[in-house]
Amino acid sequence: MRLVLQLVARLLVVVMLCLGAATVWATIDAYRSVDRATEASAERVSQALRGLYWHELMLHGSRMREHLLPVPEWRTIETMKLISPGVCVRFEPATAFEKPLCGQDKGLGTSPPAWFASTAQTLLGRHAAVAKPISARATTFGTVSAAPDPDASIRLAWQHILDNIGVALLMAAAIAVLASLAIAHTLAPAQSIVAALKRMAHGEYRTSLPRFRSMEFAMIGQAVGDLGERLAKAMEERATLTRRLLEIRNDERRTLARELHDEFGQNLTAILAFANAIEATGTEAKDGAVAQDARMISKAALAIMACLRGTLNRLRHPLAEELGLEASLISLVDNWRSQHEARPMIQLDLKGDLADISGTVAATAYRVAQECLTNALRHTSAREILLRIERRSGSENALLIRVEDDGGGDAISIAKASGFGLTGIRERLAALGGTVSVARATRGLSIDATIPLAA
Repeated sequence: MRLVLQLVARLLVVVMLCLGAATVWATIDAYRSVDRATEASAERVSQALRGLYWHELMLHGSRMREHLLPVPEWRTIETMKLISPGVCVRFEPATAFEKPLCGQDKGLGTSPPAWFASTAQTLLGRHAAVAKPISARATTFGTVSAAPDPDASIRLAWQHILDNIGVALLMAAAIAVLASLAIAHTLAPAQSIVAALKRMAHGEYRTSLPRFRSMEFAMIGQAVGDLGERLAKAMEERATLTRRLLEIRNDERRTLARELHDEFGQNLTAILAFANAIEATGTEAKDGAVAQDARMISKAALAIMACLRGTLNRLRHPLAEELGLEASLISLVDNWRSQHEARPMIQLDLKGDLADISGTVAATAYRVAQECLTNALRHTSAREILLRIERRSGSENALLIRVEDDGGGDAISIAKASGFGLTGIRERLAALGGTVSVARATRGLSIDATIPLAA
């Protein structure tokens, strides 16, 4: 999962926990608000009745009266306005058949589910009635008693919770969206860093990164830049070392070829001459056995000389340095055709202008083609082999070499093999900044090599 999604998911978990805590708090507060409304209603009605009693006392002009006055008319619309919705108020002592005076509860709130009503009453308890005495001139005339209607109080509490939850959900959604945008904006430099690492994985070691405002990302970007610079220097040193090793190896090959030619070539020539002389002597002496042995020695010497000649051709500098890449490839394919008449058909496909390709690039291309053809002929049962050399100009400016056969084979195992042939190809191409890949072809394998001509 992407880092942005992980952070957003964690943020949503925190928001949901906060929302749950807010819901619990809203439930308790809504339930207790009914008690506060009951307290306030009782206080307002008691003050109103106290005022009515004082008015009656002042109206009769008797401040020393010790008997109680009749209860003033308090069940009016003005008193109804003082009672909170869902609260019922009565005056004690009440007259016969007098009902409590209740606030408006028609259409009040939303009917809650049964589980909420039972859970709230179980956990938070029932609402208590509130009593306020009515006194004037040190005389108590009665008591105002206020009690909430259980059904109305539950509906009010549920409606209050719904309102709070709605607002909380809107706030949670807004927080999630804004925080997601902020997190995405903050982590945007990570995409640039990942893209730079991918370019480094494909060989673009010196890659530039923008300056980041965040200190942490700036440090990471600096570390990535330093790593790329060190990798680039290491690859340059490796390429230089590889080129030097190839030069040393070529010198050793030339020395070995010279020694083989001088030593083995002369000795084989002498053996062939002696064998011919023995054969001639045996023929004159009519000694058939000696002549036959001499002919066998001559054949063995000729076979060894042919093998030595092929070895010397491979050890010496390729023809690409003398004849040019195109002529050397044509000669290479013709030699393979002449030596392997019964083996697969080899097709040579040349594209682009190869005339000015010379030196190390030409020699490397020749060696790569030679090694790939050798592997295809020795290790597969191919019936047809295609050798394609293509020069691409423009932005690519590279030489492409492809050897494709129809002999089957496992591309993955060959690509992971540590044989000297493919390893040597990789070393030669790495010295010039090139690449090689092994892939599955239609009926066999395909080896693709690329040599930058800028090298």
